[in-house]
Amino acid sequence: MIMGWVRLLFWTALWFTGFWALRLWKGSAWPPWTAWLGGLAMVALAEGFVWAVRKTGEQKRVGMAFGFLSSLLVAGLAAIPLGVLPMEPRVKTFIGASLFLLIAFVGLLLGYQYPAWFHPMRVLELLKSYHSGKNYKILDTSVIIDGRIADLVETGFIEGTLVVPRFVLRELQYIADSADPVRRNRGRRGLEMLQRMQKKGDIDIAIMEVDFPAVKEVDLKLIELAKQIAAKIITNDYNLNKVAQLHNVKVLNINELATALKPVVLPGETMSVYILKEGKEYNQGVAYLEDGTMVVVDNARKMIGRNIEITVTSVLQTSMGKMIFGKYEGPPAGSS
Repeated sequence: MIMGWVRLLFWTALWFTGFWALRLWKGSAWPPWTAWLGGLAMVALAEGFVWAVRKTGEQKRVGMAFGFLSSLLVAGLAAIPLGVLPMEPRVKTFIGASLFLLIAFVGLLLGYQYPAWFHPMRVLELLKSYHSGKNYKILDTSVIIDGRIADLVETGFIEGTLVVPRFVLRELQYIADSADPVRRNRGRRGLEMLQRMQKKGDIDIAIMEVDFPAVKEVDLKLIELAKQIAAKIITNDYNLNKVAQLHNVKVLNINELATALKPVVLPGETMSVYILKEGKEYNQGVAYLEDGTMVVVDNARKMIGRNIEITVTSVLQTSMGKMIFGKYEGPPAGSS
């Protein structure tokens, strides 16, 4: 009811504005009824604009509103030098009104086409980043579900603000609600990892209310967001890693980090391993390091189930990871 009265008062004020503007512009050169039509035309245009805005999505409406407010600020700054120019008052008024309408139109258009630019959450985050020097790192779905990011963040090696876009949260919730028990468990694990990181007071996690309706794939949305806020993407998805590089977006790959942190061994060094099973070749035993690296040991088939000292003979780097080859030179099993 109150909004109805407010709307009626606004349309009345708008009609009077159009009426007197036309009367002052043309005076008595035109008949009075033209001024009435001018006021009604302004009301009709405003009503049509409101009707069109209602048909747009909520995010676009927010973008248009903040785009318009931004345009008012720009128009105000542009009017400062206009006031000191040597011109007739009528010319100044005409140029000022035209400039205001042009800038307002551009602001509305940008707010409609790129609503994420003007989202208040993003503006606040950008201001915070400008003043505090924060750097953004966007988490994708795969790295949240993987869970190692929580351990890595707690060590303090990851600095800045971790950004979780709303569309990534929606994907996690969709996976957690899946009928497939494996997918459901993975989705719930991802949500638990987020809660775990949020409970840590020294970790800054921002849930960014932003989306790109024109972009369907989540990976491309992540890349678009990273471009807009100058962020890096943390992932363990090989395909996202390659696509992001094509778009000149920096990526921090958890799998590559894990590979880089594997212990370095050189031929001739000795190491202690637990022989778990026999190998494919004659008299071979197989062991695994804590990080999952396979160790193939010659002369160790009879040492299954024991910890032994071996000598590293070679190290092979494959697409699947690192393999270590060694040789057992100790006494055979059962010897005294």
